[in-house]
Amino acid sequence: MPFGDDIDALARSASRGDAAALDALLVAVRPEVLRLCGRFLPNREDAEEACQDTLLALARGITRFEGRSSFHTWLHRLTANRARSTYRVLRRRRVLEAGGVPLPDRADPRRTSVVAGTRLDLLDALDSVRPDLAEAVTLRDVLGLSYREIAALLDLPEGTVKSRLHLARQMVRQRLGDDRS
Repeated sequence: MPFGDDIDALARSASRGDAAALDALLVAVRPEVLRLCGRFLPNREDAEEACQDTLLALARGITRFEGRSSFHTWLHRLTANRARSTYRVLRRRRVLEAGGVPLPDRADPRRTSVVAGTRLDLLDALDSVRPDLAEAVTLRDVLGLSYREIAALLDLPEGTVKSRLHLARQMVRQRLGDDRS
């Protein structure tokens, strides 16, 4: 859902150092960030943690928003990267809490919904491919950005984006197929 001109104006002001604009921006985008994090992480508390991580990263990195892409697209990229990073941190934390015993490769279907298990499998598969490929497939297939938006955001030709998507999808499919054997 695209943001309006008000959000874009707040983002531009915040990127120039306007603290009040940054505060207003964080409040305005929080529901969207939480919704996007929920598309990655099956557990509400994990999505909340990823949302907080994203908002903190936004506050720290807003000065790097250059306006090459829309703020909405930039925020999607930031959210996707933070949600994936939060997942990796939570996974490591759960391994440590389990006394260093590795977690099973696949979610236990008796304790995890089909949707949640699918999301966890996808996140694990994305972690197995190069970061540039994972980012492209996340932006397109999870967050639904257009090829043009991804190309602008990543500063790449659309053909390169399509090539990365093709390769990433093959690798993710292979990983998901291997996990189900």
